[in-house]
Amino acid sequence: MSAESLCVEVVRSGFVESTHRARMLAVAADGSLVRVHGEVDALVSPRSSMKPLQALAMVRAGLPLAGELLALACASHAGEPFHVDGVRRILAGAGLDEGALGCPEDLPEDVASRDEVLRSGGSRARVYMNCSGKHAAMLATCVVNGWPLETYLDPAHPLQRAVRATAEELTGERVAAGGVDGCGAPLFFVSMLGVTRAFRALVRAGEDTPERRVADAFRAHPEWTSGTTRPEARLMRAVPGLLVKSGAEAFDAFVFTDGRSGTVKIEDGGQRARVPVTVAALTALGFEAPGLDELAAGVLLGGGRPVGEIRVR
Repeated sequence: MSAESLCVEVVRSGFVESTHRARMLAVAADGSLVRVHGEVDALVSPRSSMKPLQALAMVRAGLPLAGELLALACASHAGEPFHVDGVRRILAGAGLDEGALGCPEDLPEDVASRDEVLRSGGSRARVYMNCSGKHAAMLATCVVNGWPLETYLDPAHPLQRAVRATAEELTGERVAAGGVDGCGAPLFFVSMLGVTRAFRALVRAGEDTPERRVADAFRAHPEWTSGTTRPEARLMRAVPGLLVKSGAEAFDAFVFTDGRSGTVKIEDGGQRARVPVTVAALTALGFEAPGLDELAAGVLLGGGRPVGEIRVR
């Protein structure tokens, strides 16, 4: 399956300064295709967009988290104080401390939070890394099951085997290839079609199922899955019922309560084009809401004032 990719233009002062190519898949509530751009059946790494599926595998394995802490297990968080506190709460609940985390050391991605860490004499730490919520939850799952902690990121570890099996089940695809994500966890190569299928499965499952526990926690706490100022949280606040998860190299996956869903991949990994294309996919599915136009425009500034936009063609 293939169709012409979308063109995303970066327009400054009336001139097209740069362009990106984008793949987009938008699916109706009944599963029929609404919009297809680019090779959506080709292999791609969704990166952190797979975190809800990783969290699902952990819940199925007995992870005892709910509410904002379960949302944090799905997060690419900004390292704001409440994120960091939440990671520490997950670890403490499992009888662990930050030394057990296997993700790299980092500073908070949120600018104000990073400045405060540095101003107070702090430095890079694993707990600030944007995937630390997932890692803390992985460790907590290991504790519940009596699995080894030191090797929890090894693809052969029982936890990672469970994650892979869950990803294959929900995408309806065999993982074609694997690799290592930026946080050190295993990653998978599947298709955009498969990821869209998986996100639909999360919300179409019955109440009180592990799938719905993950989806409902995610939607109830959007700031915990990203950050207070992140575009993903703004999208979820603007469009009730939306679940949207971003991934590195400009990937987005989203789904609504009724099953309308989709995925987006910017071919060159350009993050600035990701949100405008995602808004275009939401619009293709018939959604309009206050705030979407601003996110879609991708306003460019010059001297502190708007001088251009990022537009999808």
